Amino acid sequence: MKRWSGTAGFHGRPAPVASSRLTNAIAASLALGALTLCLVVAVTVLSSNISMATPIPA
Repeated sequence: MKRWSGTAGFHGRPAPVASSRLTNAIAASLALGALTLCLVVAVTVLSSNISMATPIPA
């Protein structure tokens, strides 16, 4: 079985799939989403620690 070069894999010339502006916009939006998620998790952890430290009045 003979394998032809350039028919499979990543050996060919890369084809552009999107403009650089679109790629940068997607990267910025993903970075903003990750930052937002980290802030939400941090606020949730801090608020749960504060509520656990507060004594329950009986």
